Amino acid sequence: MRVGRALRAALVPALLGALAACGTGRPPGIDGVLADEWPDLPELTTFTPRDETCHAAFAESGPRAAYEPVDCDKPHKTETIHVGGFTGTAAEAKSPPTTSSAAYRGAYATCDKEATKFLGKDFRYGRLWLGVTVPSSPGWAGGARWYRCELGEVANVEDFGDLINRSGTLADGLATASPLDLGCYRVTASAAGAITKMTPVACTGRHNSEFVGVFTAPAALAYPTTGPDWERMHTRCRAVVATYVKVPNDANLRYRTGTVAVPNTEEDWEAGNRGVRCYLYVNTGKFTESLKGAGVKGLPER
Repeated sequence: MRVGRALRAALVPALLGALAACGTGRPPGIDGVLADEWPDLPELTTFTPRDETCHAAFAESGPRAAYEPVDCDKPHKTETIHVGGFTGTAAEAKSPPTTSSAAYRGAYATCDKEATKFLGKDFRYGRLWLGVTVPSSPGWAGGARWYRCELGEVANVEDFGDLINRSGTLADGLATASPLDLGCYRVTASAAGAITKMTPVACTGRHNSEFVGVFTAPAALAYPTTGPDWERMHTRCRAVVATYVKVPNDANLRYRTGTVAVPNTEEDWEAGNRGVRCYLYVNTGKFTESLKGAGVKGLPER
């Protein structure tokens, strides 16, 4: 991009000067117009982004000219936790992978594993989001085959909150108790029973909902858009609740608690994020402690 323009700026005057010195005659096949037949040059392939760097914003496409990492101790929105590379059939493609492609989902799966190692726990247990940045089209044409795993803090995960500025690395951010942890909530609902708000509260404060864990949806499970789709989500979340609270995962579990199932956006789902966050929810509950391991006494049938 910038390199191509710089080269043309230097070469065109030199060529024009050479032609002028030769008089006005033109060899056969030369029309005297040079600029319209010079294609854009691809980006140089020597560039590979670095991990352990941070960025002011997330971008799905990462052109070399826009690569401006910042110190992670300063305000930023994402952190590059890993840099990988496309290989095989994915690397032979003529253009960079789109978010719905198998190659992109493969990169996301690697980033997901790297994020767990980096944080000390699945990122979905925290108020975090994971994305993948791939080369720009000119960069890909020039041979770039890298991808960046980008991790960032969000305002909330229950309502698809935006990335927020933070200072400091996320390394080992979930290895021990952290302000990023998902915990207990005070849930409000409409008269029809639809959840209208999930407000995070300390588990020692009065609450009626609690984050209990994550399940990974199989490839055949569609993004939920219908009642039956959501019921399949809730069935899996009930199993997560049973394990967390230590109650039987039987037909009576639905009489102990409801569930809230929170997949990410449909775009993230197509990109490879099949992790679904699960929460127990008792609309009349007035709990003042975590229900982890509480058993049937802590979560009786109602």
